[in-house]
Amino acid sequence: MKYGSIMALALSATMLACNSTTQKNEKEAEAPIIEKSTIKVENGIMTPEVLYSFGRLSDVQISPDKSKILYGVTYVGIEQNKTNKELFVMNVDGSDKNQITKTAKSENNAVWVKDGSKIAFLSVESGSSQIWEMDTDGSSRKQISDIEGGVNGFIYSPDGKKILYIKNVKSGERTVDKYPDLPNASGRIIDDLMYKHWSEWIDEIPHSFVADFDGEKLSNDTDILNGEPYECPMLPFGGTEQLAWSPDSKTIAYTCRKKKGLDYALSTNSDIYLYNVDTKETSNMTEGMMGYDINPIFSPDGKYIAWQSMEREGYESDKNRLFVMSLETKEKIYVTENFDYNTDNAIWNDDNQSLYIVSCVEAKTQLYKVFIHTKEIKSITTGIHDYESCAIAGDKLIAVRHSMSKPNEIYSVNISSGEATELSFENKEILDQLQMGKVEERWITTTDGKKMLTWVVYPPNFDPNKKYPTLLYCQGGPQSTVSQFWSYRWNLQMMAANDYIIVAPNRRGLPGFGQEWLEQISGDYGGQNMKDYLSAIDAVSKEPYVDANKLGCTGASYGGFSVYWLAGNHNKRFKAFLAHAGIFNLEAQYLETEEMWFANWDLGGSYWDRNNSIAQRSYANSPHLFVEKWDTPIMITHGELDFRILASQGMQAFNAAKLRGIPARMLIYPNENHWISQPQNGILFQREFFRWFDTYLK
Repeated sequence: MKYGSIMALALSATMLACNSTTQKNEKEAEAPIIEKSTIKVENGIMTPEVLYSFGRLSDVQISPDKSKILYGVTYVGIEQNKTNKELFVMNVDGSDKNQITKTAKSENNAVWVKDGSKIAFLSVESGSSQIWEMDTDGSSRKQISDIEGGVNGFIYSPDGKKILYIKNVKSGERTVDKYPDLPNASGRIIDDLMYKHWSEWIDEIPHSFVADFDGEKLSNDTDILNGEPYECPMLPFGGTEQLAWSPDSKTIAYTCRKKKGLDYALSTNSDIYLYNVDTKETSNMTEGMMGYDINPIFSPDGKYIAWQSMEREGYESDKNRLFVMSLETKEKIYVTENFDYNTDNAIWNDDNQSLYIVSCVEAKTQLYKVFIHTKEIKSITTGIHDYESCAIAGDKLIAVRHSMSKPNEIYSVNISSGEATELSFENKEILDQLQMGKVEERWITTTDGKKMLTWVVYPPNFDPNKKYPTLLYCQGGPQSTVSQFWSYRWNLQMMAANDYIIVAPNRRGLPGFGQEWLEQISGDYGGQNMKDYLSAIDAVSKEPYVDANKLGCTGASYGGFSVYWLAGNHNKRFKAFLAHAGIFNLEAQYLETEEMWFANWDLGGSYWDRNNSIAQRSYANSPHLFVEKWDTPIMITHGELDFRILASQGMQAFNAAKLRGIPARMLIYPNENHWISQPQNGILFQREFFRWFDTYLK
């Protein structure tokens, strides 16, 4: 939910493009099958084409008897300019791996159902995204839903007698409703805020419905919001993780922010609601808890419910706390009270007394076990990598892991020792051909005497006797981690493969180093975190193998803001800049963006509040106010469907550079949003990225 989050980053943005469950075009079903790449890597060096040849592994599901793993892999067709997901099944020890689908239809949301005898999934083969079932070997495909407009996600009830599904419903009055005689009029009549979100106009919102299921088809659909005009799950990224069935199939827990218009735009106060399937009555489980409350999960015995909770309304980067409530006594337990880090992707242990979580600590994301009554938190894994999720399979965890040098793969993790064994080897053939650069963890002293973890990525075949051009990587968010992420756009190993040293600081405002470090950036855009950037590049530039006369700087979203700001405040350190989807004019951004709670918290308020010293300091640090000091070539990229940071921000920056007589280039995408999701557009970005920097740094 942050400006340019890299794990809305590597993870949400990529999944947005590759794992979409809302494809509705019949032509998709006629498209050619996209198969696993057999690309040959020349000289062991990563290129954009190699990067886009990796299989993108996701959605790991453990069978009910804990013996098998179901997962999806998305393949990219560069020539076809599309992606397609296929499904695989293997034993929990990694043996007997089988691809069970081979279609052009992108099987999504795949899960084990009917005690593991069937697999349910979403497919567009009937023209819209519907629920299908098949045997566990991929045979006997059968459509079980026929929902008008298609299905976005689904969850079977534990007893198998009902299915909870997500579909879009109409939101608000449309122009044709008011003027039926103007059916082709394209104008939108807007009377309140939140009329757009990230990349779309809000004509529809997701609702969740529960339907009876006789094993063959759905019937008796009921909207669990009873027609209330709110999102469930919540835009822009919410899915089935925001919904949960109780083990007895009698209750549905759902996430919802029951606000509209201006109230919605100003608040992050979502709640967890409990819906009684029989009586259709709803109760608010988290009333009075004012921040985000999301992602409920019932304990296996149904006595507890856990969820993620933020404390403060309007602060979307507040600490993600783990809470547990007894459904009998209603007592709420703040389980991670003594843990100064975020909690993600929690799952219940079979003992009903503990959970496993994922948490980023010092820029590495590990697995932890938490005990609800003692609040003890036990570290399970160590190492330089990021775990993304996990599931229980007997005495092991089946986990998804990646790093800066390796995309997602599935691992078996010994709970006692933390030892991990790779199971999937989806990308082994490509990785075996590549030479990856060394990734170094370096702690650098900042201007205020703090220690800052900075990742330094060296070129493959690094020669310490040479001098290398060097790129400073500026993170988006602004409060998104620079951990061991793997990205298909901001891939630091591919930058290094082009003979650059990469410097990626965990500057002020990033998670994984405690709340004080994280929160310092709010109200201090252009402040200490910019000094942190300069501390990092200055320290690394002193190395004999760095050419201090050939430094570049790049980043997206808040990272793009950082590039624009540094362009006017770098004291001739850099020889070239590149910004994607960056904020150039903070005053314009305040009134152009959609989630006003974000701007109010991070900037301190509106620019017209002259008595607000925090806000006035923020706007005084707007990059557009330093254009007269720009003296360095700059490239700008932006998507015109970006409703979070409008493309006009990039156009302003480009025009300013040209009017100042500064070498500048703009790459504008009419059909992309805050991310670049189409394969050929992604490769175009990579080619232009290096053509630009190579011109000025080599």
